[in-house]
Amino acid sequence: MEPTSLAFLGAGLGAGLVALGAGLGIGRLAGPAMEGSARQPEAAGDIRNSMIVAAALIEGVAFFGLIICLLLALK
Repeated sequence: MEPTSLAFLGAGLGAGLVALGAGLGIGRLAGPAMEGSARQPEAAGDIRNSMIVAAALIEGVAFFGLIICLLLALK
């Protein structure tokens, strides 16, 4: 295998792991948030705002990881 193909393989695996981690993280965040909103409907607005901020941070880290994988592949 050429070094270029190995770089693409590594970048693809890295991007897949980043997407998997982001999906699991948001899933672990959204489930308890929905449960908390169902148990205390008066706190749903605060829970939703906290969940959106945390999901945005998770997505930001996932996007950063994806960009790093692409930069490594195109190097």
